[in-house]
Amino acid sequence: MKASELRGKDQAALQKELGELLKAQFSLRMQIATQQLNNTAQLKKVRRDIARVKTVINSKDGQQ
Repeated sequence: MKASELRGKDQAALQKELGELLKAQFSLRMQIATQQLNNTAQLKKVRRDIARVKTVINSKDGQQ
């Protein structure tokens, strides 16, 4: 996911995206805890996507 794609979305869509990413992060953490996750790089990718979404949300709040 690129920041340029996120900037085109409105606040509601960004909040929905953030919720989905947080659920995905929780699911990945549980898979790691139960040793079911093979590709641990997914967790890093989701964490960075969450940070991107939060950054875009905060920048849009600052502009208004």
